[in-house]
Amino acid sequence: MKISVVVPAFNEEKLLPATLASIRNASESFAKRNWQTEWIVCDNNSRDRTAEIARAHHFQVVFEPVNQIGRARNTGAQAATGDWLIFVDADSCPTAELFEDVASAISTGRYLAGGCTVRLDGSAPVLGSIVRLWNAISRVCKYAAGSFIFCEAEAFREIGGFNLELFASEELDLSRRLKKLARRRRKRLVILTRHPLLTSSRKVHLYSLREHLVFLLRTVVGFGKPLKSAEACYTWYDGRR
Repeated sequence: MKISVVVPAFNEEKLLPATLASIRNASESFAKRNWQTEWIVCDNNSRDRTAEIARAHHFQVVFEPVNQIGRARNTGAQAATGDWLIFVDADSCPTAELFEDVASAISTGRYLAGGCTVRLDGSAPVLGSIVRLWNAISRVCKYAAGSFIFCEAEAFREIGGFNLELFASEELDLSRRLKKLARRRRKRLVILTRHPLLTSSRKVHLYSLREHLVFLLRTVVGFGKPLKSAEACYTWYDGRR
C-alpha cells in the first residue's frame, strides 16, 4: 500500500512548516504497517518562500500557476503515485492518531473516501458553535471538510478530481460525486471523529464579520454563482496571511 499526501499551498510560509512537520510525524502510523508514503506540496503560484520551505522538509514540489485550490489539489494528485490520496490544507496539522484512523478505515475495504471532524485553534465561543454545527453536518451528510480529505486514487481520477469551475466549496461537490460512485461500488464515505484535525482560524481574524456575511448572502442570493469567481471568493485568493 502506498499513500500520497498532497498539500496545496499559496503564500503559506508562516504556517507551512508546522503542517509539514506534523505530516511527517503522523506518517509514522503508515510506516508501522509497512506502507509507503510520499509527500507532495503544490506551490500554487506563491510569492513567498513556500516552495523553498517544502523542499527543506523533503517534500516533492510541483507548481500550479493558476490560483485555485481545487486546481492545485488536482495538480498535486497528478504527480502522486499512491493507491490512496490524502489532501491536507497548508494551515492544518494532522496527528499520528488521525492517520492511524485513516489507515484502519482503508484496511476495512468498506470505504471509498472520507474526511474527519475539525477543531480550530483559538477559543472564541462563536467559533466553537460554528465548528460544532459544521461537524454535525459533516457527519450526517458525509461531507468531507476541505482541510482533510482521503480517497482511493483511482476513484478520484475516475470522477475527474475537483471541479475547476469552483473557487470555493469544491470539497462539497467532490463529496457528492464520491458518494454517488461509492453507492455504485457498494462502498461508503466515512467521517472520522475520534481525533479531529487542528486547523487555523486565521480567516476569522483577517476578515471582518461583515465581509463573511456579505459573501454568504451573495452566495445564497446568487444561487452559488459567486463560488465560480476568484474575485468573489477573495478570502481564499487575495493572498492575505
